[in-house]
Amino acid sequence: MAKLKFIRRPTPVLPEHRPLYKIAQILLVLHFSRGKKSSVLRLHLFNWALKSERRIVALRDAAVRRTLLVPAWGFDPALAIALRYAIAERFIESISNGYQLTDHGSSFIKEGLKDAEIFSKERTDLAVIGRGITEAMVDKVVKDWN
Repeated sequence: MAKLKFIRRPTPVLPEHRPLYKIAQILLVLHFSRGKKSSVLRLHLFNWALKSERRIVALRDAAVRRTLLVPAWGFDPALAIALRYAIAERFIESISNGYQLTDHGSSFIKEGLKDAEIFSKERTDLAVIGRGITEAMVDKVVKDWN
């Protein structure tokens, strides 16, 4: 009879599922948001959009038109985990309607932005659309979900 031998090997984790990567994305979104704060729904919207150029283009168009035409977006459990880690590291704080960048988080992301290669694509996109996608626009789409 043949024997099977299993060798345990490390499993690579996709970069978009690594907590530090997600934390950096959250900090970027908050950095480029009005008042350095955002609702969890808006954070999920940006997280979803940053996964595809087509989605970013849709948000860019929505920011220009002042109307969000995205009927629904994905919710990523990795984002929820990263939010908890970011709170634990005091990069962000929970507020009544979402999350806000702390002074510590702001200085951390500003230090990271000094390197032009770090998140170069995301920072360009978020600089254009970050403040253009408002909480009111997100709320309007969410009301249509019911």
